[in-house]
Amino acid sequence: MGPGDRDLLLITHQFDFSESDHGWSGDFADYPVGDSIKYGLYFGHDPLPPNLGNAKGLKISGTNYNDDLFMFVKKKIDGLKPSTEYDVSFQIKFATNAAKTPPNIDGSPGENVYLKAGAAPMEPVKVAVNGQYRMNIDKGNQLSGGQHMTFVGNVATPFDGYYNVVERNNDSSFSATTNAHGELWLIVGTDSGFEGTTTLYYTSITVLLTIAD
Repeated sequence: MGPGDRDLLLITHQFDFSESDHGWSGDFADYPVGDSIKYGLYFGHDPLPPNLGNAKGLKISGTNYNDDLFMFVKKKIDGLKPSTEYDVSFQIKFATNAAKTPPNIDGSPGENVYLKAGAAPMEPVKVAVNGQYRMNIDKGNQLSGGQHMTFVGNVATPFDGYYNVVERNNDSSFSATTNAHGELWLIVGTDSGFEGTTTLYYTSITVLLTIAD
């Protein structure tokens, strides 16, 4: 396949959440079954913090008590070639107020909350395992990626005390294989190593797919 042929197979999905959630949904894992209220888990298509204007974003929030809370958003895309490997690139913009601070016994609210992005042929869902909710996909753990997700950075912002929109991209290559129906589930989430509350607003997610060589 030559460079020109490859360009023709570039597929772009752009999701701007200022006015619509575009069918994205949110959920949580790596916490005890039955503790969703204690952990303050919340997902919604909500107005951004006042200093960021009148637009909306995908708000996701939770308090990490066990040093391992996973908060994620997901969306199914279709119309791809069945059972085919794609190279996937992400551009993720989100509002965060997690300042860059030296880590302490509870970790850092910015540097120790790890952002990941990925894709899987099956829907990413939480499943109950020995009293804990775990993911049915391989997301890796905290800083390390897995088969279905790759590390793209942390949630730190240099601006302390108020929300600021930052951007993260996957610098390393990532590939995913579609299912027999030509579908992939996109997933973006945070693996937390910070014992405290994290609240983010995803403002846009752009995904580029090309058939792998």
